[in-house]
Amino acid sequence: MFRLLFIALALPAMPAMAIDDVEFDPSDVSITDAVNCHIDAPTYNSFALAAVGEDNLAKSWGWRKIDNENPFLAEYELPEAEWITGRWWTRRVAFTSGGVLAILDLADPSELAADEEITNDADFAGPDEDVADAAVSASPEALNDAAQMRAANPSITDDHDPAAGFTKFMGERVLADVTEPANEDESFGTRTIIARSISNVASHPGKTLYGCSYRIELLDRDGNPL
Repeated sequence: MFRLLFIALALPAMPAMAIDDVEFDPSDVSITDAVNCHIDAPTYNSFALAAVGEDNLAKSWGWRKIDNENPFLAEYELPEAEWITGRWWTRRVAFTSGGVLAILDLADPSELAADEEITNDADFAGPDEDVADAAVSASPEALNDAAQMRAANPSITDDHDPAAGFTKFMGERVLADVTEPANEDESFGTRTIIARSISNVASHPGKTLYGCSYRIELLDRDGNPL
């Protein structure tokens, strides 16, 4: 499911090109820049597909795949710790269907969220919120995917189990929201949203997931989502 979602999201984006149309080299993209929303969506998609897609360049870069219990997180250990933000460093990153996250040794996400002016959108959450919700962005599409997954697999861990002492946090702050309508020569337009995301997940206790989501939505000629 993760693979299908990942590929579906990435398809609208074309590989980014550098100055003078030099062929895009994914190894030139910094994972820190990707986590911190310092690249555009097409560049991110090209980088992510090359890193953890069929080319699997992550292996050649020395990234070690980490098995975990969360089907919506493709997790890797980096060869060296990378500075992420403020005083936080990490060697663990994870790709979701629409973004990339740094896994920080921070038990309370609200500490970092306050600095980023991000509020907890999981306050609405009920007993049906699950592991998958924290592994993806707080977008409606992500929540729908998580709900479908829970319906198909009722055994998924409940993030709201009081006995587990786990308090769900999930929030984002939109940094860019750009719509490009279809012109006379195009059959569709796009809406691109880049957002800073902060969350936690029961599959990674004591950790904060800090990252960036890159969402590209196709629009019909009238500007409606396809």
